[in-house]
Amino acid sequence: MTKAEIVADIASKTGVEKVAVQAVVESFMEVVKTSMINGENVYLRGFGSFIIKRRAEKTGRNISKNTTIIIPAHNIPAFKPAKSFVNQVKENTK
Repeated sequence: MTKAEIVADIASKTGVEKVAVQAVVESFMEVVKTSMINGENVYLRGFGSFIIKRRAEKTGRNISKNTTIIIPAHNIPAFKPAKSFVNQVKENTK
């Protein structure tokens, strides 16, 4: 499902114009991105959490040069779904 499909679906269910729904959806995504850039997790009860995961430093290989490289520790954004959400998906995919 694309962002345009999400906007169209919400607009049809709520009766709000697509332009307004698109502005809200884009604002929501911007708030989530800004919060995570500032080091804050975003918790949406019953849906899931947008969290920042810390990746430890590790050793990697540059295959083309056959050398060992050190990949520094870094943070990555991640999504952790709520248990109720996971259970609903499991039940509907059987």
